[in-house]
Amino acid sequence: MPTPRVPGDDDRLELPCGETVRAVDLDMGLRELECDCGGHHALVVDAHPISRFVPESIVDVLAGSIETDDEFPEFGTPHVMGMVLEEFPEKVSVADVSDDGRVGYALIWIADFDARRLHEIVVELLVELMEHAASHGDEATATRFEQQMLEFDVAAFVEEYRHEREFDSEFDTPV
Repeated sequence: MPTPRVPGDDDRLELPCGETVRAVDLDMGLRELECDCGGHHALVVDAHPISRFVPESIVDVLAGSIETDDEFPEFGTPHVMGMVLEEFPEKVSVADVSDDGRVGYALIWIADFDARRLHEIVVELLVELMEHAASHGDEATATRFEQQMLEFDVAAFVEEYRHEREFDSEFDTPV
C-alpha cells in the first residue's frame, strides 16, 4: 500500500505507481496529475464538493439522509473517497496535509487511475449506496429503484455530466 506523507519527509507523497510528488506543488483546481510514470492520476482534495461527481440534488439527498459519526458534519468528499479507498486500497494514496498551511486543503487522495475512471467509480459506488438504502425502504420503492438502475448507464452519465460541467476548465460550476 502506498505510504502516506509523514511530517519531516520533505513533504513527498508516494503515488500508487511508486513515483512521488510534493503536496505543495498540487493546486486545488487540479483534478488529474500527469505523472512521470507516463500515466494520469486522478486527484481529489477534501475541498472538492461531491458535486464534482453528481448533481447538487443528489448531493443534498445524500447529505440529508446519511448520518456521519466522525469529525465531518455531513456526508461529503472524505466519505466518498473513503468508499473508493475501501474498494481500491492499493490504488489510492491518501495524505493528511492539514499541518501545511501552504496547500489550502487538509486531505488529498491520488488514484492510480485517471479522473474519468475515478468519476465512474464514484458514481458506481454512490448508486450501490443508494440501492442499499432503497432496499431498506418499502418494497415498491426498492423495486422502482432497481428498475431505474437497469436503464442507468454510468459511462453515458459521466460523459454527459463532465461535458455539462466543462471539466476542461478549473472554474466549473455545479449542475
